[in-house]
Amino acid sequence: MWLKFGIASDGQLVCVEDVGSGKTELLCPYCYGGLTAKKGKVKQHHFAHSSATCLPVANRDFPILPLYDNFNIYLSRKDLAQLKLLWKEYGLFNHPISPGLVNPSLLKAGMFKKNVYLTPPAYEFTSLGKIPVGALEFTLFNEVQEPLLLKKLLKLELAAKHALYKNAADKLYCLTDLTLYRAQFQRILSCSLYFLEIKTHIGTLYKIGVTTRPIQQRLAEIEADLLIPYQTVEIKILGTWPHRGNVELYFKHRYHNYNYRIGSLTEYFKFGAADANAALHELQQMKDKVLPPVEIDILKDNISLSQVAI
Repeated sequence: MWLKFGIASDGQLVCVEDVGSGKTELLCPYCYGGLTAKKGKVKQHHFAHSSATCLPVANRDFPILPLYDNFNIYLSRKDLAQLKLLWKEYGLFNHPISPGLVNPSLLKAGMFKKNVYLTPPAYEFTSLGKIPVGALEFTLFNEVQEPLLLKKLLKLELAAKHALYKNAADKLYCLTDLTLYRAQFQRILSCSLYFLEIKTHIGTLYKIGVTTRPIQQRLAEIEADLLIPYQTVEIKILGTWPHRGNVELYFKHRYHNYNYRIGSLTEYFKFGAADANAALHELQQMKDKVLPPVEIDILKDNISLSQVAI
């Protein structure tokens, strides 16, 4: 679990993705110590304490969005390998799986369900079980993730209220947990997902990404980036989807075999025409995001951490 938000001088939370690498003026939301942005190529981008790590950060599981940047469902290495093997041999062809092949731990994790209409009864992959292997379509992925996002929000709200009511020693930590989770939730709700076709002098690329700004502003930046390695760049917007910032990383996971790195740029893909059309069609099948009242509240919430604490 990595710390991804720091507090600015005005009390606002700032994501590690919005700052440069190295020492910052930001403070830890738990202990108010100085933070350094770690933005390498191996580990996820995160904040580390500029001096000694505080105990709340060292000993606490940070509240992260379910199924946002980790799609292994926190399975053990052994279980994950077994899941991938079963998908390759059975799930990919929609074949039933005999009970003796399924580990109890995978059943407990909700990766499989029993099909009692088969004789003899056998198991098949659940929607959740298809996520680690990148086999779940985006529409069904949203149907799995969205209730989990709201369930965790409610859990953190109840924990914070209980800690405040009991005047518990960790009440401020619980409040910070809730605030950090809401900030992450707000970030994905405020983003629009976009899918682009990019024609260059040596071939066609595709790009997935998110932005909180008008798409034309983002296109100008993308063109400037690509004119360094390519002589000509022609960008076509294939689609945009408001409030769907949650899908970007799952798209990268689902289509990782098509990923095409351009230096430090990682959001580009090389599809054949048929595969590109299939990816676009799948994105277009997503229902328009309708925000329930609780998500509208989060999207409009600009309360700083210091105001919440007061």
